[in-house]
Amino acid sequence: MTRVTEHGGGVWSLEVPIPDNPLGHTLVHVLDTGRGPVLVDTGWDDPASWTELSDGLAELGLAPADVHGVLVTHHHPDHHGLSGRVREASGAWIAMHAADIAVVRRTREARPGAWLDYLAGKLAAVGAPEEHLAPLLAARESGRSRTLPGMRAALPDREIAPGELLDLAGRRLRAVWTPGHTPGHVCLHLEEDHPANLPGRGRLFSGDHLLPGISPHIGLYEDPDDSTVTDPLGDYLDSLERVGRLGVAEVLPAHQHPFTDAPARVRELLAHHEERLTGLLSLLAAPLTPWQLAERMEWNRPWDEIPYGSRTIAVSEAEAHLRRLVKLGRVEAVPGSDPVAYVAVG
Repeated sequence: MTRVTEHGGGVWSLEVPIPDNPLGHTLVHVLDTGRGPVLVDTGWDDPASWTELSDGLAELGLAPADVHGVLVTHHHPDHHGLSGRVREASGAWIAMHAADIAVVRRTREARPGAWLDYLAGKLAAVGAPEEHLAPLLAARESGRSRTLPGMRAALPDREIAPGELLDLAGRRLRAVWTPGHTPGHVCLHLEEDHPANLPGRGRLFSGDHLLPGISPHIGLYEDPDDSTVTDPLGDYLDSLERVGRLGVAEVLPAHQHPFTDAPARVRELLAHHEERLTGLLSLLAAPLTPWQLAERMEWNRPWDEIPYGSRTIAVSEAEAHLRRLVKLGRVEAVPGSDPVAYVAVG
């Protein structure tokens, strides 16, 4: 049976499982509106996940066919994956920030193998060893790239504009653009009195931006056709401060559990990243490639125990931290290094 939690004031959450993932599930939120239920995120596109979503809605006396709209906090498959099936069942609209709609469109239109070509080349450029590149090249040759999650994700038909008061009958829900985890991540601020009269300004559907016990992955924004030098970690830190200033009474995240005192959690995350950046400067006393830096960073387990796919994610996170340190003038690339190495300045 799907775990359904009532949060009061016409808001519920449904636990929708993520297959083979330590996070366990996505918290899909159901918001009652004058035109019918609206979902905040939908969960992973998997038959078992669809069953759990449908069963959770049934416990509320609803069916997927009753859904009026879907608000997607960001494009990742554990949030956007089932949006297409919901739309097929109900005719619901799907809304997402334009920057993440662009990612969905680019992924859908990419030629087979383009992503694996890009990823293999990128990993080679940051110093990944041959044994890490070999499975990517083998997948490219076998055509397995067609099965990667998100390749056929639903294309949203509405844009969520930053600062917009969304057109939801009987509700005051405002979009807060919070880039960092993805370029178009949004939080959604329910500007209504808390049903339990907790002090503060309403509730925040925070997606992956603000979680009670973990820091979201902050890697580089990946666009094979765009050479713009972005700063995702800088974006994330700015977005954290923006959310901290909202003064919400309660946060309803997409993973783990609801929590209060968002400003305290924001301070913890800002301190965590500041501490990590300081630690990386010590590691970069001697030149290191991004891959070598990732090997030496502190993770939730030793590097030799980190699964293959997670190492790719880890090196992207190392790159995002390097990008931030370069922008701050604390680190620079070593001229002529190939693969590129970085060293602390001064």
